[in-house]
Amino acid sequence: MKLSEHAQSDPPFPTTEQLLVSGGDARIALDPHSGLNKYGCRPYPDPQMLALGSSTASLISAAGFAAAGQLRDRLLQELGAESFEAIYAREMQRVRMALLRDLSDGDVELVFTTSGTDAHAVAARHVAAASVSPLRVVMVEEVETGSGVAEALRGQDFAGSACEDGRIGAIEVLSVPLREADGTTRPADHVDADVVVRVDEAVAQGGRVLLVMVDQSKTGLIAPSPACVAGLHRRHPESLDILVDACQFRIATPTLRAYLQQGFMVALTGSKFFTGPSFSGALLFPASLGRRLKIPTGDEAGAPNFGLLLRWEAALVELNRFRAVPEAFVIRFMRTFEQVVQQRLTDDPHFEPLEVASLERQPLATQRSWDHIQSIFPFMLHRPEAAGGRRPLNREETLEIYRQLPVAGASGLRCQLGQPVACGTREGIPVSAVRLCISARLIADACGPEGMDEIIAGASAALDKTAWLIDRLGNQE
Repeated sequence: MKLSEHAQSDPPFPTTEQLLVSGGDARIALDPHSGLNKYGCRPYPDPQMLALGSSTASLISAAGFAAAGQLRDRLLQELGAESFEAIYAREMQRVRMALLRDLSDGDVELVFTTSGTDAHAVAARHVAAASVSPLRVVMVEEVETGSGVAEALRGQDFAGSACEDGRIGAIEVLSVPLREADGTTRPADHVDADVVVRVDEAVAQGGRVLLVMVDQSKTGLIAPSPACVAGLHRRHPESLDILVDACQFRIATPTLRAYLQQGFMVALTGSKFFTGPSFSGALLFPASLGRRLKIPTGDEAGAPNFGLLLRWEAALVELNRFRAVPEAFVIRFMRTFEQVVQQRLTDDPHFEPLEVASLERQPLATQRSWDHIQSIFPFMLHRPEAAGGRRPLNREETLEIYRQLPVAGASGLRCQLGQPVACGTREGIPVSAVRLCISARLIADACGPEGMDEIIAGASAALDKTAWLIDRLGNQE
């Protein structure tokens, strides 16, 4: 369809803001009262907001929004001469090649998906279709990966899902918990043992297995351990496929390449560490695996999703800004940030940091880079008691604190943390943890005029406000 035909029958081409919230699902839709999506974000920049919640989502940057707007304007001009489909296919191929040049060093393919959840669905659907045996998926508990991931892996709630393909039977999903009932981290060898049992049993029953390794989870964990995954991969080479859930995109390029060289699929999004708008997913895989699983790479042949295109365009801006920062500076900033934040979370009675295990990836990836440094800092909230001691805030209270952080209030500071994650019970109280996060955008900003000290001071100020809100919550009772 040409623009001249389109203009006569349809509404005008959407604005940049409208496109950025199109082509997803209900999670990306804007609330008519607040103007925010489910993740608390608007589809345009908010320079006064201190964005420290990139484990959930971030507001689009001014540079990302400008790039999306420029692409939208160029699309509008070109639509007068070419069809929607042709322009979309060409532009998505441009973005694909930009990503592959940066991320891969071999024969690798990339399929764009609306979200990280959808990337899981694509992987499971094609593994199931390529097997004559029933598929079982082994993964860590959904609370650490994302709501809807298990359903997506089963092929539910997705158009053209695996369940609608007559060649594919029901897909069973088996999950393994990462935390104890009180929210503390389970020992890695216990998690690994549970994973091994589930995989070995499924293979013994004659089934095909898709093992999902998360790197990193909502609270910054890697599980099962790379050593466990490597061992299972060697033991069951003909029965096991592996998907690395790296949707946080908190992995360096050498780590990503190592996973692909092992023959694994890798799910990414541009909307977490790289702070692009929500709903920009991708699935990477070795070309040989794609041929075996018959994963089509011409996803642009479907209905054009210009929202997805603009969201990835914005994410590319932040990816390129981050890649321009010397790695020595990245590591120095992350180490300094980690030390300051961990010290504050440990010393302040309002906070209790959740344990995050060391980010080691041997033997799958041997080259150490910035991604072995913690960048997600989950912590529970406590109210200090006048007589000494403290009481953990329950989930409703924690959610209320989280919701008040973006409101200016008396301090004038507006900030975002990562949405609360349920983490068991303490003293009979259901509790959750919020998350303070390093992002690629913060690192690039720290390397610029704002400077490292100002960025870290902002994180400290966000914790100051969180503590103040906790005290205020107590005074209101």
